[in-house]
Amino acid sequence: GGCWGLNRPSVGAGGAARPGRRAEEEFRMSKLNNFDIQNTFCVLCGRTDDCPEKYGEKRTYVEYNLTVHYYCLLMSSGIWQRGEEDEGVDGFLITDIRKEVNRAAKLKCNICKKKGASIGCVAPKCKRSYHFPCGIQRECIFQFMEDFRSYCWEHKPVQTLMDKEPRGASQCTICLDLVEHLPAYTVLKSPCCRNAWFHRECLQYQALSAGIFFFRCSVCNNKDKFQKEMLRMGIYIPERDASWELEENAYQELLHCYQHCDVRRCLCKKGRDYNEPDSKWEIKRCQYCGSRGTHLACSSLKSWEQNWECMECRSIFAKSGKYSKQKKRSLATSENRHGTTCLLEEPSPKCSRQSSGSQRDFLLQSPKIMCQNNLSPCSHLELPASNRVTMSLSPLMSNRDWSLRQKYLREQRREVCNILKELKVQINTKRTRVNINSENIWNSALKGFRQRNFSPTNTIEIHFTNCKNRTKTDTSAASKHHFFQLLMLHLQNSSLFEGSSAKNLALDFQAVKENLYFEAGKMIAVSLVHGGPPPGFFSKTLFDCLVYGPENVKPALEDVADVDVAQTIRTIKYANSLSSLQSTVHDCCEFLGAAGCLRPVTALCDKNMLVNDILIHHVIKRTISPLESFRQGLKTLGVLEKMQEHPDAFSSILCHKPERLSAETICDLFTIHSSSDVKKIKGADFWMGYLQDVESGESVVTLEDILLFVTGSSSIPSIGFDPEPTIKFLHIQYPIGNRLLNCLELPVTKTYQQFKNKMELTIRNTLRVERE
Repeated sequence: GGCWGLNRPSVGAGGAARPGRRAEEEFRMSKLNNFDIQNTFCVLCGRTDDCPEKYGEKRTYVEYNLTVHYYCLLMSSGIWQRGEEDEGVDGFLITDIRKEVNRAAKLKCNICKKKGASIGCVAPKCKRSYHFPCGIQRECIFQFMEDFRSYCWEHKPVQTLMDKEPRGASQCTICLDLVEHLPAYTVLKSPCCRNAWFHRECLQYQALSAGIFFFRCSVCNNKDKFQKEMLRMGIYIPERDASWELEENAYQELLHCYQHCDVRRCLCKKGRDYNEPDSKWEIKRCQYCGSRGTHLACSSLKSWEQNWECMECRSIFAKSGKYSKQKKRSLATSENRHGTTCLLEEPSPKCSRQSSGSQRDFLLQSPKIMCQNNLSPCSHLELPASNRVTMSLSPLMSNRDWSLRQKYLREQRREVCNILKELKVQINTKRTRVNINSENIWNSALKGFRQRNFSPTNTIEIHFTNCKNRTKTDTSAASKHHFFQLLMLHLQNSSLFEGSSAKNLALDFQAVKENLYFEAGKMIAVSLVHGGPPPGFFSKTLFDCLVYGPENVKPALEDVADVDVAQTIRTIKYANSLSSLQSTVHDCCEFLGAAGCLRPVTALCDKNMLVNDILIHHVIKRTISPLESFRQGLKTLGVLEKMQEHPDAFSSILCHKPERLSAETICDLFTIHSSSDVKKIKGADFWMGYLQDVESGESVVTLEDILLFVTGSSSIPSIGFDPEPTIKFLHIQYPIGNRLLNCLELPVTKTYQQFKNKMELTIRNTLRVERE
């Protein structure tokens, strides 16, 4: 198949400015308006179909009299990307495309028997050729990775079933329709979850929506192993952010608190939407879904502290056997005592909570799969930890609560910044050079940290051995921050930790043997004090174990990453009778015995103590050796001691991701200096106006790009920048980012448009060259 070539972007501030480019664009658009795009055919496959999900985007270039499907171009065997990204069709030169069309014109498709078959099977001795749409129809496999291989229907890779894997059918975890457990083209199984099956079409739609950063197994959230297998089986994963991240204000509704009384007979004279806190007319939301509500008086609730469930959630629990009969009787008694059937027995006609669009559209557009009445019976307790937290908090958090929480985190981060600056006093001027291979970040970092002359109190110099043309600027603070950023990312996805987003320590015997947990703790401590990013992925349980000691921490079900163990705990926790509890304990007595949790069960209430024992064993006792080693590593430079003295401050950077950059944050970060002959106010206005444009998406660069251009870092370190970032307005032609001084030198321009054009041109070209 065709493969991507290395693109060499133009170097220099004026590299992208071409004479007459605007005139060419206007001419092209005028011709395009009189051109019938719908009826144009792809020069490679000969079809007029415009179906981006199947064949990629259909693009028409009137000036070249050319129309082509993106996937047809990618998979063609005799062409590769020789130009820059803005040349031809995404780097495929027009002359090369014409040569490929001429080459394919001599080849007959083995499926439709027509000429123009540009794709060939890569299997040795196989001479089959075909069009891309014909290959899709005949169930060929196209791999959108590496050298873009294509396999015919006879030689294509297939997934194999293990002998122990259950046969039959189960629900596709995306569309929830039945899918047969067969190694067929239309059916794919997860490589990381034994009983997770998907429709190929569902997976492809999800990949297009989620993008490479969010496409992962919908059962266990595994990303690397899952994506690798899906690419092998021909799923196209676009290299862009998820569609829901690109949509402005996509989750605004999650910040609003649900306030509506949904019971059949609302007793409030002021209406179903009336809510008066600390009174009988205060609205109480369903404790499970949060998307139904009742006035306290309408459901005979004596106080707000009493739990209330909507009828839908109660019926779900009843079907799954997790809603005790005793609780049902007490609720019924409570209703009859006041002589009214006031619980939600049918939806209120005034308020619809179903989102528009099909079920599939909802699942693809939202990264958080919520428990709806048209989905399979489940409770929010059965979803992955990351989804559980979102569901329990998001619908209940008002805009005010959200802003207060962000303000609190901001204050704690300012406090931790001052604490880390105190610890930085230990760093001396003696330099230690660490050679790093970015393609093997962990092993090279381990080697550097274990070398004889390495000391955490020395100034660290990072030298990337596999990167050419590094400038002196890049080998200072910028390279150091880039190294720690790669290192934290590796640790987050390493076998030392487990979980989806909030991670705990995993038990890796080889890592224990090689003392890697100590090294990981040491690296995190060094990163914090030397100006690197914080990890930001600790779970609250892990953080509390480090600060307060494991003996004082009570883990929760969300801390269990092992799917089988979590399911065992759930089965015990929601057993609704003594017989079912004893049966469950008997079935898993081997596991309980090995964990040291096997105890006689004589009453239903014994399940609570049993669940607690399993959680403490699996989350804490099992990993006590790695935890102690990790704690010792975090003592480096006195970091653990400060964590224990200021737990709230350090929790804001160890358990939470950095706050997303805003125009206000960048504006506050930089101090403006100005020479005497420059109108400071005018330049500052241009600068602040440009930041607003960038934040609102009216620019080709991002706020992270601006920060990276000046400091070499795309985020603000927990310890802050040294020296603090400054701005100077000078009589220069283009902006200059001085990373040694963290100084942004800006040109003095007459108009805002000139200022914006120069900023975007310089920053975009500079960062493009660096990435290449």
